Amino acid sequence: MVEHVDTIVIGGGQAGLSVSWHMMMSHREHLVLDRGNVGDTWRHRWNSFCLVTPNHFCRLPGFPYNGDDPDGFMKRDEIVDYVEAYANSFNPPLRSGIEIHRVTASDNGDRFRIETSEGDFEARSVIIATGTHQHPKYPSWRNKLADQIVQLHTSDYINPKQLPEGSVLVVGSGQSGCQIVEDLHLSGRDVYLSVGKAGRIPRRYRGQDIIQWLFDAGFFEIPVDDHPLGRAVRFEPHEHLTGRNGGRTIDLRQMAIDGVKLLGRMVDADGLHVHFSEDLEENLDAIDNECQETLDLIDKYITENGIEAPQNDIKPVSGRPDSTPRTLELEQAGITSVIYGTGFTYDFSWIDLPIFDDRGYPGYERGVTEIPGFYFVGLHWMHTVGSGLFSQVGRDAEYVVEHINRHRTSS
Repeated sequence: MVEHVDTIVIGGGQAGLSVSWHMMMSHREHLVLDRGNVGDTWRHRWNSFCLVTPNHFCRLPGFPYNGDDPDGFMKRDEIVDYVEAYANSFNPPLRSGIEIHRVTASDNGDRFRIETSEGDFEARSVIIATGTHQHPKYPSWRNKLADQIVQLHTSDYINPKQLPEGSVLVVGSGQSGCQIVEDLHLSGRDVYLSVGKAGRIPRRYRGQDIIQWLFDAGFFEIPVDDHPLGRAVRFEPHEHLTGRNGGRTIDLRQMAIDGVKLLGRMVDADGLHVHFSEDLEENLDAIDNECQETLDLIDKYITENGIEAPQNDIKPVSGRPDSTPRTLELEQAGITSVIYGTGFTYDFSWIDLPIFDDRGYPGYERGVTEIPGFYFVGLHWMHTVGSGLFSQVGRDAEYVVEHINRHRTSS
């Protein structure tokens, strides 16, 4: 038996819930399907995980942050509580524990068929709110490492105690990788970090949080097509930053001074030997330059708008790490674990519709695809940098719901 619903929302995270809220405000019949429970995306992060945007940027539709620490950074369990409280505030029509097997056009062509673990659905509209972090991404040489080395992805990391005694090699210096390096280092572990080209921004600059400056200067309003990298920015890693212990800057050069051993980009492995590129200094310089470009934009905004702000009080870390090896023998270095901060891959293969490019990424304009009635919400840089964040995901959800309402009115 097929269940008929006007609109199916696939994904019950903050994006899917934001869509549901706007659907309910529009009195639009809909159903949200999710394979897990509300808050699972955050519930499964590591123990010390916290937001990197200040709490007051948590602005889900109809549910802005109203706690007593607006400039702080919610910890993992607090984030779960916030998302659960949001869902409880309006009781969306959500069904949990449902796996989506396939989405395709129905036989008559004017609806969509959704095949699931709990039976089939048909809907006039479908909104995909699953994000792009479906599967952990690993380097091709992962299986060349000796079996005695414990390997896990950042998505499986919980805390230092889950790892065997010994030093840890973290591969990838994006936001998650650097935060886990920080977690391991603070626990007393010796840590090696293979550095890529993910950028950084300081936690505070000229008297206020960097996110506030970027918001004030209009960075959060820049459409993806106006970004210097264009739509390619969707596949770039997040800048490293942390909200831990009230928030602070992560600077790799400072990490090196503090004892973290920096290495170039890891390119291969052979048993207990791992190999690196000679690009560490190049990567560190690129990270510094990108950070300075961001600060220059903020300085320009402050000057052009006559804003009274303290002068730049950031003292550049000038230390240069010691020469680094091209090859490292893990046993000799005492390394017993490798953690991959190498990101995720997206998988939309379960959507059987002609909307994907050669990379398997969907084509859309602010979430609206070329197939009438088929939409996306919550993707990284879907429209602006805030599209996948608590700050602006609701705005994109509203745009898509309004598009559906207009389509229904005109059809």
